[in-house]
Amino acid sequence: MKPENLRFAKTHEWVALDSAAAGGPIATIGVSAFAVEALTDLVFMQLPEVGRQFKAGESFGEIESVKAVSDLYCPIAGEVAAVNSSLPDNLETLNQDPYGAAWLIKLKVAPDAKLDSLLDYAAYQKQVAEEGH
Repeated sequence: MKPENLRFAKTHEWVALDSAAAGGPIATIGVSAFAVEALTDLVFMQLPEVGRQFKAGESFGEIESVKAVSDLYCPIAGEVAAVNSSLPDNLETLNQDPYGAAWLIKLKVAPDAKLDSLLDYAAYQKQVAEEGH
């Protein structure tokens, strides 16, 4: 996936929405290259189980580096439909392909979920620049 086609949360998670999915829209969620780079030396990741429901802004897991433990926040509301279960054992994938193979979870999007608060790529790049990376 190209980052230019994604939406971003201010907390550095990205969302790719597939509105044509059978059974309703599915959102693929991952972590931006900026966040992966900022964390450096990843050592642990915890992801939720399939079937868990999350509200927008709620923590759905955590990622740990040698520097810090960071929560992963759900950018939109929904139910976990799939988890990238091989990722916690292959954290280097986050550095190699943060917008593709390193997706974290797929959500069945809640009917009232809104993407309005998510940033487009240009706005996200501006935020990253302001954070002084």
